[in-house]
Amino acid sequence: SELKVRIRNAALGFVLAFGVCFYFAADIFGWIKEPLRNVWDPKKLGEFKVAFGALTDPFWVEMSVALWAAIFLASPFIFHQLWKFIAPGLYKRERRITVTFALFSGIFFVSGALFCYRFVLENLYRFLLSYANKETMAVVMLQEYLDLTRNMMLAFGAVFELPLLIYFLAMVGLVTHRGLWKFNRWFVVIAFIIGAILTPSPDVVSQIMMATPMIALYNASILLAWRVTIRREKADKE
Repeated sequence: SELKVRIRNAALGFVLAFGVCFYFAADIFGWIKEPLRNVWDPKKLGEFKVAFGALTDPFWVEMSVALWAAIFLASPFIFHQLWKFIAPGLYKRERRITVTFALFSGIFFVSGALFCYRFVLENLYRFLLSYANKETMAVVMLQEYLDLTRNMMLAFGAVFELPLLIYFLAMVGLVTHRGLWKFNRWFVVIAFIIGAILTPSPDVVSQIMMATPMIALYNASILLAWRVTIRREKADKE
């Protein structure tokens, strides 16, 4: 009975958020197009336009924009409903840790998506548009552009969860700062492999733009693991 109530409330919250986001879908998509518009060269590429191949594409693009925007908008309420369901079964310390991890997980994910939007997308689109010339005309398709932008932002959001993951593994004793530091050089290679897999674009620029912050986040996570490990070793010694 309690689960049904929480699922119903979460669904109603999402539907409400979807309605609001669908009303502003055109404005949201205009914000999404800004990185491409900023690097578009009218002298070389002509007037800035985004084309569509099927008559239904504009409608489904707005639906997709509204759907993803609604997920972000309604996620705090949805997680609150999930928390209301599981909280009675947790101890006080477990509730405090769960809330902290959920809060920072959201912050890191949004930070990764914003980092991608602010620092990566323009550089990526500038590089891709550099292939346009007199014989090769750039025609940006509506659905493909949305898919590429969304996938890039989701991928960077997932990558920025790395410090939280390492901090959790250090808390439960699966990793230490010493082991992480020894593994550092191998992680550089892994970061570029992950960058090649997660970035939907095959160019090397997006791979480097993802691997670089991943390596920086990994080294910052070593400091977090160091703090956790030293505290745990001190407690064990006492």
